Amino acid sequence: MPFDLDLIRSVYEKFPEKIRKAREVLQRPLTLSEKILYGHLFEGDADRKLERGKDYVNFAPDRVAMQDATAQMALLQFMLAGKKTTAVPTTVHCDHLIEAEVGAAKDLKTALHQNEEVYHFLSSVSNKYGIGFWKPGAGIIHQVVLENYAFPGGMMIGTDSHTPNAGGLGMIAIGVGGADAVDVMAGMAWELKMPKLIGVKLTGKLNGWASPKDIILRVAGILTVKGGTGCIVEYFGDGADSFSATGKGTICNMGAEIGATTSLFGYDAKMSDYLRATGREEVAALADQIRGDLRADKEVYEKPSEYYDQVIEINLDELEPYINGPFTPDAAWPISKFAEAVKQHGWPETLEVGLIGSCTNSSYEDMTRAASVARQARDKHLKAKSEYTITPGSEQIRFTIERDGLIDDFSAMGGVVLANACGPCIGQWARHTNDPNKKNSIITSFNRNFAKRNDGNPNTHAFVASPEIVTAMVLGGKLSFNPLKDKIMNEDGQEIMLDVPVGIELPPKGFAVDDPGYQAPAKNSEAVQVKVDPDSDRLQLLTPFAPWDGHDLKGLRLLIKAKGKCTTDHISMAGPWLKYRGHLDNISNNLLMGALNYFNEQTNSVKDEITGAYGKVSDVARDYKSHNIGSVIVGDENYGEGSSREHAAMEPRFLGVRAVVVKSFARIHETNLKKQGMLALTFANLEDYDKILEDDSIDITGLEHDFVPGKPLTLVLNHSNGSKEEIKVNHTYNELQIDWFKAGSALNLISAAAEAGK
Repeated sequence: MPFDLDLIRSVYEKFPEKIRKAREVLQRPLTLSEKILYGHLFEGDADRKLERGKDYVNFAPDRVAMQDATAQMALLQFMLAGKKTTAVPTTVHCDHLIEAEVGAAKDLKTALHQNEEVYHFLSSVSNKYGIGFWKPGAGIIHQVVLENYAFPGGMMIGTDSHTPNAGGLGMIAIGVGGADAVDVMAGMAWELKMPKLIGVKLTGKLNGWASPKDIILRVAGILTVKGGTGCIVEYFGDGADSFSATGKGTICNMGAEIGATTSLFGYDAKMSDYLRATGREEVAALADQIRGDLRADKEVYEKPSEYYDQVIEINLDELEPYINGPFTPDAAWPISKFAEAVKQHGWPETLEVGLIGSCTNSSYEDMTRAASVARQARDKHLKAKSEYTITPGSEQIRFTIERDGLIDDFSAMGGVVLANACGPCIGQWARHTNDPNKKNSIITSFNRNFAKRNDGNPNTHAFVASPEIVTAMVLGGKLSFNPLKDKIMNEDGQEIMLDVPVGIELPPKGFAVDDPGYQAPAKNSEAVQVKVDPDSDRLQLLTPFAPWDGHDLKGLRLLIKAKGKCTTDHISMAGPWLKYRGHLDNISNNLLMGALNYFNEQTNSVKDEITGAYGKVSDVARDYKSHNIGSVIVGDENYGEGSSREHAAMEPRFLGVRAVVVKSFARIHETNLKKQGMLALTFANLEDYDKILEDDSIDITGLEHDFVPGKPLTLVLNHSNGSKEEIKVNHTYNELQIDWFKAGSALNLISAAAEAGK
């Protein structure tokens, strides 16, 4: 029987009536996003119109999912919430801590040994609180969720920015920080500003080398990395109904790269087919009964500009493959212009590694399309000219493609199959190179390509494309190779063209797996004990943050003025630091080590105003904290872009940072800062960023009497020459979020409520 069938049945029984009431309130037809949002209001049925981009709304998600790196801190927080079990179905997925080095079997064995303490902790906490546990090797969270938990019309949150992958099955799935997950697991409302809506109309049909991946690569080029901020992207049109549910998942997954709150597609026959193929016939039957409610109203599709805040139209008949990068996922290059761009920009032309799979592109269809290219290497006497790796998204995918001979196709070409885990996509990759700092190029079918993300080398030029394009590029060996028109010299000295890839949407023999890697929670949770060694360097029980003292903040020091792009990878790096995700003190040593200091153009080098010397960001923050001096971080546009990792908010909070002041925030990071009791502020005048000097002493006034929704605060810059400047800073705090600040964190409020209820 499918997971949570009773829950899904309950959602569908209430859904039509909830939509009817929402339609009455709005007095107009509804988009799919609106149906799901209004259908999941925490207070019940809709009774007023919610203004997009303005109103904060309390929602009641159906479930929570967490990956192992973020689950550690989320569960450490949940242990302080005073609850006996989670209020909604919740799962933990062990996918981030497995380092890719030589191959699946050995890498998994190594990970089980190195991370034994963490895995035991996650398993025991899951048993204790009624949480489903997916063991190491079971697969990547988003692929496992798509195969087992996602359902059309549902709402879920997950502690990973690519949670929107479930939108491929018509679900509103949103990436959040661990504190948000704790709220929902504790039975409280989950708060979100009502998103704006971007409609993407797809016409025509994909053909040739073009794939669903190319749709989102094109959209990223249109909207940029922040063009979707505060928005849900809803895809529709005949073109949207023409390709697979897993292809839809790929598009929704990478919606995180445009800053979108989430992305989704309307329910269609492709989703029904996928549900049935993955053993969820009952869910498909239930969804088929209310099919019209699981799509936007027909009037919306007829006149989309009247219902969406922005409409984009893409003709799939004309779409060509894209390659995006380097260093940012929105640098979109149609393949017909890519070779020219390589030469014009001087990017390293030799391709060193091609990597396919990950949570973004590891479906059966993805693997068959890539394998159809790999098979040509054998048939046409070609050799891979670059290193080539394959990351299956789940054990079910790996088992099925092995049964069907696809792994043999990859191996014959020289490919190495890695563990069913995130691996190179998140920097968990032992790169095979003699010079870890050299300028080089790689190409992946992953989702992100920020500097240093994959291998820690700032000189690695990472490009993003579909699995089949990546596979073809490995055979070509150069970034300038265009498989649509260029020939390759084979071992026999013949020039040959690659054939157009052919994919199989669903396995003809059905999916299969011996052991999916799932552990159900213990039936007798009272007997389960959760222990954390006080001397552990991997896990550390949390101490609640101190509440606000009721006064304006005076005498703060500038910790860093970050210049340019500052993602969560810059703020709290992944890779080797993942092992400390359950130990706040230890992981805080990586705070902002990747950010560029405005004043000296260096990374991890900031001035300590106590000593006058330059030091690591975390060391200087610790020095200020030891002297009871608070500090301030200043940043540029879209600060906190990227992952949902709340460590990027908890680390500065732990090290005494009181406020983060930037030109603009990425959505998840701004919320994470608020949850941890910090001030997330934006310059009212963007040029005021330039007024912040390295040796300023900073006051934040307006907190004592005037910290209310919609009213700016004042930053007082006390310059070293004795002069002062006052600048206005805005905030988006509502009354509840102000209470988080006053209490010291959102968790402090939850704990207090639990204690009062005893």
